[in-house]
Amino acid sequence: MISQRAKYALRALTLLARRGTAMSTAEIAEAQSIPRKFLEQILVDLKRDGLLQSRRGQHGGYALLRPAEAITFGHVLRLVDGPIAPLPCLSRTAYRRCVDCADEGTCEIRRVFARVAASAREVLDRTTLADALAEDPALDELVA
Repeated sequence: MISQRAKYALRALTLLARRGTAMSTAEIAEAQSIPRKFLEQILVDLKRDGLLQSRRGQHGGYALLRPAEAITFGHVLRLVDGPIAPLPCLSRTAYRRCVDCADEGTCEIRRVFARVAASAREVLDRTTLADALAEDPALDELVA
């Protein structure tokens, strides 16, 4: 499960991708029903990572710094939530051996969740903001 922070980050980014113009924090917060103070912190992190740019002034606000086709869900989730792995022994960036595991090579639980993690990574690392905005009947079937 992703955190509320990650969900808000993705909602803000998809809105900016859809609009294609700079939006103020207040406009994003109102359009996506995100608490403004919480959103401000998220936007600063996204800017620090190079996903957003900000401008001051009457026509200022936040805008995507990279094209929507270059920002993946996997990148955003790792930035906001950390590793995408259901078990610490499956993390590529924050590997930790499970303290209650005698042998990773024969761990049935690890083998099953390794397939889950690989599948999730494949989808998240391949899916961009642009993909999320495109109408895709196959995706609509999954959530129906």
